[in-house]
Order: sequence, then structure tokens, then C-alpha cells
Amino acid sequence: MQDPTAALASVPLADHPTPVEELTRLREALGAAPRLLIKRDDTIGFAFGGNKVRKMRLVAAEALRLGADTLITSGGIQSNHARVTAAAAAKLGLRCILVANGAPPDRPTANALLDALLGADVRYVRDRAERSAAMEAAAEEVRRAGRRPYVIPIGASTPLGAAAFVRAVAELLAQIDPPDVIVHSTSSGGTQAGLVAGCALARVKTKVLGISADELAASLERDVRAIIDGLPELIGGTAAQLAAGDVTVDDRFVGGGSGVPTAESREAIELLARTEAIFLDPTYTSKAMAGLIARCRAGAFSPGDTVLFWHTGGQVGLFA
Repeated sequence: MQDPTAALASVPLADHPTPVEELTRLREALGAAPRLLIKRDDTIGFAFGGNKVRKMRLVAAEALRLGADTLITSGGIQSNHARVTAAAAAKLGLRCILVANGAPPDRPTANALLDALLGADVRYVRDRAERSAAMEAAAEEVRRAGRRPYVIPIGASTPLGAAAFVRAVAELLAQIDPPDVIVHSTSSGGTQAGLVAGCALARVKTKVLGISADELAASLERDVRAIIDGLPELIGGTAAQLAAGDVTVDDRFVGGGSGVPTAESREAIELLARTEAIFLDPTYTSKAMAGLIARCRAGAFSPGDTVLFWHTGGQVGLFA
């Protein structure tokens, strides 16, 4: 597959392809019929990796093109996206303001600790509903000081951020034949939008299945579609071609919501660690793996299927 994002500017934050590995022992433990593979974005070598690094390569390049000197974004106190934004700012010599919902921790751990080490200016709001206004207030403050802010929506889940996963599909298809199914964690929608659009542009029949970590399926499917609608002007292709990809979200594994583990997600963390020595995070990838495990046990995949789990990182959250 020719990379449809080749013309997009990118900053070199660990550009090498991430490995694809067989999950042989997990398959044996599950008695699973399909072939199980994993795409390991947890191994990206910048700022503890994860899918947000892929997005930041493009988003930070756009910020630099516009002359920004301050990156502003938001998320939970343990946000992977916030950590990667702070790291990119430090690497590129930019300032960083993070708006985090929740109370300031007495002793920062995991991503919150890394945000502090990276020199981010972390500002706290009571809940998720206050984050957007706080980001805009911070941006205005930066402008009044004569500097140039660049505001990044949560998760960098914009058409530009999603284009990073159109690029990632091209990377995957240079490594293996198209899998029958890609299973991944979905939350703000950008990663899923890019995977769906990338498969549509490559004209492969791969089904992209997003396992929601926190949002209801109907709402998240609308968000994914809205992001896909903004991709043609960035990467080419027609709206009809990109819209041909199915957007499927399974919200049965959300449990108590964002950051709240479930019995199934805890089992997924332990099972993958004990069979493959690969670590999931308690917020996102463990719920996605729980969805994959449940489908394997229910016989939802055909014996000849190849199912790829896209590990989007976040394992820093284990130390929260």
C-alpha cells in the first residue's frame, strides 16, 4: 500500500515501525481457533510509547509550522496523551500547559509524575466538562503574553491525528498480509477513525473493532465518523470511499467508566503478562483485550481468521 499521508509534515519522534508478534501462548491458553497477532505500539521508543506518539508526530509538526511556542491540551490526571504532549514539547523546546480534571495528587505517580519531570505546567479543574474552557483560557493567557499557543483537543483525536493511523495501516500492510480483524481500544475516536480510513483506502476487507474504554457505542461511532469526514482534504480519497469503512464499537466492557478496572480487564492484564510477558494498562488496552478474550471464548471468530490486537500502549498507568 502506498502511504497516502506521505505529503504530511512529521517530526521524528521514534519513526521506526513497531513489531508484529504472534500470541502463540495466549492462543493456547484460550483454546482459540483464530491466529492471534499483536501490533506493539507499546514499544515505541519515545516517552514510553503508545498510540499518542504516532499522532504527535503530525500534530507537533503542524504546531511548529504555525509558529507555536506553547502546546496546550487536556485529559485525566493519568492521561497518556498529556504525557506524550509534555514530552514532545520538551523535545522540541516548547512550553506545555496541561489541563487535568481531578484533584492534584499528594504524591504524583505514573503519568502525573512524568508530566512534572517533563516540566509541564499542570492546571486542575473539577471535572471533564470544565476542560475545554480552561484550555481556551490558558491559550488566551499565552496570547496576552505575546506568545503563540497551539491547542490540541483531547487525545489529538482530529483528522490530522487520525491521519497518523492511516499511515500506521500502510506500515502494517508492509509487514503482514491484511488481517481479518483488528481489535483495539477506542475512547476519543481518532485512532479508530484512522484505522478504518486506512483500511478503506487500502481496499482491504479487514474489520476494525473498537472496544470502548469509557463511552457509549452510539456516541463514539458518531465521533469516529465525524473525524473520518475531515480526512479527505488532508490525505486524498473521496468522502464516499472513506465512508465505506464500517465503524463498529463494542461498549460492553466499559464497566464503571474511564479508569475504573473490571474483573475482565484485570484478568486480561494477568493473562497476557503470564502467557506473553506483555503488559497492558488498566484503563484502555486491558478492556480491549478483555473484549478479544471474550470473543475467542465465545467462538466469535472463524478457525481460519487472523485477528490482530493493536496494543496502543499506556502501560505507565500500571504504576499509578
